[in-house]
Amino acid sequence: MGQSSGRITLWGIEVFLATADEGSVSAAARRLGASPSAISQQLTALEGALAADLMDRSVRPVVLTPAGELFRRRAQTILSEAQQARAEVAAHDLAALTDFRLGMIEDFDADVTPRLLADMAQDLQSCQFLLETGASHRLFDLLDTRALDMIVAADMGAAADWMEVHPLLSEPFLAAVPKGRIDAGGDVLAQLQALPLIQYTQRHLMGRQIAAHLARQNLTPARRFELDSYHAIMAMVAAGAGWTILTPLGYQRAHRFRDAADVLPLPFAPLSRTISLSARAGVLQEMPAQVAARLRPLLQELVVTPTVTRFPWLKRDLRLLPD
Repeated sequence: MGQSSGRITLWGIEVFLATADEGSVSAAARRLGASPSAISQQLTALEGALAADLMDRSVRPVVLTPAGELFRRRAQTILSEAQQARAEVAAHDLAALTDFRLGMIEDFDADVTPRLLADMAQDLQSCQFLLETGASHRLFDLLDTRALDMIVAADMGAAADWMEVHPLLSEPFLAAVPKGRIDAGGDVLAQLQALPLIQYTQRHLMGRQIAAHLARQNLTPARRFELDSYHAIMAMVAAGAGWTILTPLGYQRAHRFRDAADVLPLPFAPLSRTISLSARAGVLQEMPAQVAARLRPLLQELVVTPTVTRFPWLKRDLRLLPD
């Protein structure tokens, strides 16, 4: 490419990084909420400003040129510095924050997330909110690629060195069984082994955690079904097709079927998970801690209190976590 023309913009840099991360113009457009033509125009303008071809967009996924690989490293630094500057201004005056990209675990989408956003919107009058709900592993990927500013998700192991983590909630895994099918005073494990296990999909972290835990207990229940929907799983449990392992949050999401199922502690070694708020360390200053502080009373009100009221034996295991 010949002589440079035009200017390098932050928007152009963000478009370039999103396209490099996603591997296509259309995927970058979906991530950024723009049209594919607008993304293409920004890439062309950026290449013109740099007087260099940055990527081959004729192949799928797109391939960065040597110049593109070099610029990518610089671009990530530039964008991080811009985010840092924006966060410092927002930390000084939170009302100055103009956009906020939040990822929330699917378990919170009906109750907790709307309350949190409505609460934050009162303080951030000029802020545009972008919400992404999904499985924990996908949210961590989006945080890693800077597509999200902050996520609330189930922990996936040791945190990366670039992350700050604020623990929010510890919740145990439970057994959900067809109503009246299991005699809680008898050998619960033997009774469960006589029923098929309706398992949460192992394509997601929670399903893999459950499968690994069963393997550690040397348990091999009959597995006829593997689904990725709490509602579908609980519908099948309610219909008597088998039993399942899930968390209180999963049980609450499938509220339509709760009265047609019994919930019991796992009749073998306990299993639990931690849900935390995570962000890139230092980028958003005090905001992650502030959002975590907003979330804890909501989780107490909407998750812990109603669940423990219904199942008092969960009082020690379903609890908020200190920061």
